[in-house]
Amino acid sequence: MSSAGIPEMLDIARAALERFHDVTVDDDGALTFAHGGVVCALQGLELEEGLPVLNLTCVVAWDLPAESDIPTRVALGAGEGLFGTPRVIRGQNGWDVTLRYAFPASGLDEKAMGTLLMLVVSSASSMRTELTAD
Repeated sequence: MSSAGIPEMLDIARAALERFHDVTVDDDGALTFAHGGVVCALQGLELEEGLPVLNLTCVVAWDLPAESDIPTRVALGAGEGLFGTPRVIRGQNGWDVTLRYAFPASGLDEKAMGTLLMLVVSSASSMRTELTAD
């Protein structure tokens, strides 16, 4: 499959997400939406010829107190889920936490795509709830 598959994969993802969320299509084709206070962006890219993937980035929380143990809590599995890689970054105003998940989506139908995306964003929401509970 060539990179022409990326717009089709994003169309399937948009249809799947619109069952649950308000979705915005950005000028570059990326999809943005929010789930439980988590802002998410879904982009398509071709890693190499014949390998189109979707990359979901969820901004779990931002500006969490700098004196808190956020990196340790994330490392120990805060909001642990099966899908996605969490990242903690020290920002100007405290800790920022993201969750990223990239996957080859070629061949997924709307139902399968929706299930996969909701598993990832649900993990991000669980992590947000746990990290912002204080």
